[in-house]
Amino acid sequence: MTTLKDVAEHSGVSISIASRILNGDASVRARQETKDRVVRSAELLRYVPNSAGRNLRRSRTNLIALVVPDVTNATFAGLASAIESEAVGRGYLMLLGSSQEAQPGAPGFARVLEERRVDGVILQKHDGADAELVARSLSDPRRVVFVNSGPVTEVSSVALPDRAAARLATEYLQRHGHECIGFVGGLAGTGTEREEGVREALAAAGSALEFATHLGYTLAAGRDAARILLTRPNRPTALVVANVNAAFGVLLEARELGIRVPDELSIIAIHDVEHAALTDPGLTTVRMPMEQLGRAAVAALVRRIDGGEVEHLTVEGDVEVIERGSVREL
Repeated sequence: MTTLKDVAEHSGVSISIASRILNGDASVRARQETKDRVVRSAELLRYVPNSAGRNLRRSRTNLIALVVPDVTNATFAGLASAIESEAVGRGYLMLLGSSQEAQPGAPGFARVLEERRVDGVILQKHDGADAELVARSLSDPRRVVFVNSGPVTEVSSVALPDRAAARLATEYLQRHGHECIGFVGGLAGTGTEREEGVREALAAAGSALEFATHLGYTLAAGRDAARILLTRPNRPTALVVANVNAAFGVLLEARELGIRVPDELSIIAIHDVEHAALTDPGLTTVRMPMEQLGRAAVAALVRRIDGGEVEHLTVEGDVEVIERGSVREL
């Protein structure tokens, strides 16, 4: 393999001069004839620059990391795909992490940033983790962008249109004749935009949210929430579930309780995943603009890496009800 030394010897200049010319250093003191000769030598010898070494000198790795709470969570598949596609288009590769060692506050996460193993991190925090505390644990918040995890003052963030999605889900149930609507949310203090969307739609129809839980987004949390809401003597006729994974738990628990979906209970969930069509009945969902979220997160991270200011964005993509079989007309 041709080296920089070979190019320097072939063109009759020092290694340092050859390097500066090939790297486009405008301050190098060399005649244009010399510069042209070095470039011709590099082309003739088919010299390929050592990008790893160049990136090290520039303190760039051209790697970004996506850190999510759980890579097995199907809602992150579209996000990861969009981030990878956008990253590659901008000259970056993407690494994916989800272990506890990859979360803020853990030594592994600190090393990733402090030792510049990646240029930046796109982070979705755990449900229930306080965004301000997460931000304070970051060794270099200038190289981190939160997705659906902020906003906090010193860290850029990109969010989904959560309030609009939850409002759309509630209005869909209302159009199907439901008035007694409950909400299955994330842990207390999280997912407030989705809950506010439900409350807004109910208020517009002259009612209020009387049935709500805040146990989390996991399947197990969905089962617990369903047991709490569906064993009440005046249980709701329909539920807006803030996350599709919890909605699977609601479906399972309703079946365990002998409550037929959709005959006795209608369910609509935020986020759409492929296997929502495989449940019995198929789960009606609100599809979120995950591709736009991923692309916007990469763009925001690159701007921060390049010295841009902190920004807090909500993606503008459409939200859409995907009708299946879990909602019925009253």
